[in-house]
Amino acid sequence: MTAADARPPFADHYAAVLRDFRDGNMTATSRDAWRRERLTTVLRHVSARSPFYRRHFDGVDVDTVTPDDLHRLPFTTKEDLRREKYEVISGDIADAGIFYETTGTTGDPTPCPRGPRDILTSNAFVEESWRRLLRARYGDRMPVVGLMGPSELYAFGDVFGAVTGSLGACHVKIWPESPRVGFRKALRLIEELGVEVIVCAPALCLSLAKAALHHGYDPARLPVSMFLVLGEICTREFASNVTSLWPGAVVHPTLYGSQEALCIATGAVTGELHLSELNYLVELIDPDTGEVLGDTGQGELVLTMLIDGSKPLIRYRTGDLVRIAPPAPDPALPGPVVEVLGRVADRIRLGGAVLRPAELEAAVLGGVRGCLGYQIVVDRRPDGTDEVTVRLDLRPDEPGDPDATAAVTARLRALTGLACEIVVDAELDPVTNTGAFVSWKAARILDNRAEADDAVRVAREVAHRYAITT
Repeated sequence: MTAADARPPFADHYAAVLRDFRDGNMTATSRDAWRRERLTTVLRHVSARSPFYRRHFDGVDVDTVTPDDLHRLPFTTKEDLRREKYEVISGDIADAGIFYETTGTTGDPTPCPRGPRDILTSNAFVEESWRRLLRARYGDRMPVVGLMGPSELYAFGDVFGAVTGSLGACHVKIWPESPRVGFRKALRLIEELGVEVIVCAPALCLSLAKAALHHGYDPARLPVSMFLVLGEICTREFASNVTSLWPGAVVHPTLYGSQEALCIATGAVTGELHLSELNYLVELIDPDTGEVLGDTGQGELVLTMLIDGSKPLIRYRTGDLVRIAPPAPDPALPGPVVEVLGRVADRIRLGGAVLRPAELEAAVLGGVRGCLGYQIVVDRRPDGTDEVTVRLDLRPDEPGDPDATAAVTARLRALTGLACEIVVDAELDPVTNTGAFVSWKAARILDNRAEADDAVRVAREVAHRYAITT
């Protein structure tokens, strides 16, 4: 596929369908027709151009597969992507518009090229989301946007740089973990440039506030008035805590996606994420058995990409636990609502319960103000029962509300049946600053009941990059 393939007639056809979708004019019949046509197109595409899928679908007549019987096809797993690497790609690398790869923090990095169609169709949903979010906050004026992302081989900077360009907003790439930037310079530029919007991982909202206090800035006097967060769970309790650190700022989840699967869902002013529905078929499965649960409810998200780009994935097990619900009447954005509950691998057994990351974060941060970081420490008592300690790094002028901390212990007891101790600690383990760069669990849970796994070891190795001080 060349760059010319992204232009008419495909681009014109996609623009027309997208317009109907955005305006609420897409009927159920036209949506079903789009899904059937795109699924057949993509299955033919990967069967002809991807060596992996040619083998993976051997013996299947892909022309007979419909959205209603996708389960006839095998799953695609992360292990498949790591093992097959370039064999999964549909076509040559030279045909792609740009090359990325996964971070490779817990396994070999996998190639993630994006072709012109991938970029066009994925970015379109981000652009519409941002247009509505920024208009609601700033009217016709465009703010300066600060991008705080992970690396040059990651799509973060290119996607949001392109979107700000399309919207006519100035952006500045101020990665605090870069040795050429760091927190001190990032804060100086935020002040000097009047950066009002920060795009970053949720954990960075806390680290940036802690760094501001360390370097003599008052977050309340900095110009930041909006955080657009992505890359990990962001519960409403977490967002409420961020606004206590950054008075006057709002927090919106802006994007749920990945290097492999692109921009799966984008954020609305309601704080909800909406599926980029034209680009995907979704399934929910039981993460332990693989049983298909439907396309609404709760389970592990399985994606089939509907754009015949450089690397469409079929029945891809994301490893993410989500809840999907139909949109409310007259929604802020079209498309089903996607709530991200955390990684399947980040579930943790405490007492007699198996808890998802979002449940734990909501329990720890509900009603808490001025929290600059937190870590949940799990120990084994001599009698074999679990013991939980929550360590909170609170602003010096927020010593901790006894009622709020008592509520934390009550919620954790209700969830787990365990007693819990709250400890205020201004010097948390630096691994907490890594957020979900490796995994939420590696950053937020110190489980002393077992040896550290690969994710924990990697998170500790990279923690110095996220240090607030040198």
